[in-house]
Amino acid sequence: MTYHTPVLIKEVVNQLQPRRGGLYVDCTVGGAGHAREVLRACGPEGQLVGLDWDEEAIAASRERLVEFGARVQLVRANYVELEKVLMSLRVTAVDGVVFDLGVSSRQFDEPGRGFSFQREGPLDMRMSRQPRESHGERGATAQDILRTAGLDELARIFRVYGEERRARAIAREIVAEREHTPLETTTQLARLVESVLGPKHGGIHPATRVFQALRIAVNDELGNLKRGLETATQFLKSDGRIAVISFHSLEDRIVKRFFVEKSTGCTCPTDLPACACGRKETLRIVTRKPITAGEVEVRNNPRARSAKLRVAEKL
Repeated sequence: MTYHTPVLIKEVVNQLQPRRGGLYVDCTVGGAGHAREVLRACGPEGQLVGLDWDEEAIAASRERLVEFGARVQLVRANYVELEKVLMSLRVTAVDGVVFDLGVSSRQFDEPGRGFSFQREGPLDMRMSRQPRESHGERGATAQDILRTAGLDELARIFRVYGEERRARAIAREIVAEREHTPLETTTQLARLVESVLGPKHGGIHPATRVFQALRIAVNDELGNLKRGLETATQFLKSDGRIAVISFHSLEDRIVKRFFVEKSTGCTCPTDLPACACGRKETLRIVTRKPITAGEVEVRNNPRARSAKLRVAEKL
C-alpha cells in the first residue's frame, strides 16, 4: 500500500540525530516515511510510537512498518492527546519527536474526504471520521460550518485561517447562496468562490485559501498544534530534539514563536537585583532559519516546495 511521498526525510533524520536504542515519537505518522527512516537510524534496539488521527494512515503505517515488529507502537489519536497516549504506554520521556503537519497527498486524492476542490466530493474535511469516544459524535464537517456559521464567523475563518483578503465578500455570497441552494460538494464551493474572486490567473486557484481555512477550522489544527508542541517538549529528554515540518505560514509562525518563547530566559529589567519573572530556557533553537527542500526534491515532489523544517533541542 502506498500513501504519499513524505518531504525532507534526509533532513529530518540528520537534524533529529537518532540515538542507538532511543525512543522516538512520530506525531503524524501518515504513510510512515519519516518513521521508517528514524527506526533504521536508531538501530535494532530503537523504538517508535506513531500517532495519526486518520485511521487509513494507521493502516498504511502498520503495513509499511511490519518489518520492525514490536519496535513500533501505532495509535489512532490526534497529537493533542500525546500525553494520554504516552502515559498509557508507560512512557515518561522520549529522545525525539517529529511533526509533519498538513494533509497527505493521499487524503487530497480521495474525493470522499472533501479536501480538494479539484475533485467532486462531499464537503467533509475531517482528518478523522471515527466517532469521538466521549459522546459518539463524529464532529462538525465543513458543510456543517458553511450551513450554520453566521456572516461574521465565516469571514473570520476565511480571514484568519486562510489569510483571504476578500473574506467578507466570500462569506456574504455563501450566506446568500445557502438561502436557496445548500452547499454540499467541493466543486459547488469552488465555483462560488471563483464567482467572487474571478478565475485563476497563474499561481494558486482562487478557492485554495478558503479550503485551507475550512480544513483548519474543522480540525482545530492551530489550537491542536500549540498544545501538541507543549506536550512534546515536556516529554523530551535533555538533548532530545523536536522536528516540525509545516506547509503554510500560519503553522510556521506558531512553531517559530513557540521555539523562540521556549528558548528565552529571564525577561526582567536588567536593573533588578534578582529575577522576578522565573522564566527559564527549556529549548535551544537548532535551525535559525527553516530548512527547505532542494531543487531535485521539489522537481520530484512539488508538494515539497512549501515545506519548512524547524528543529529545537531540549536543554
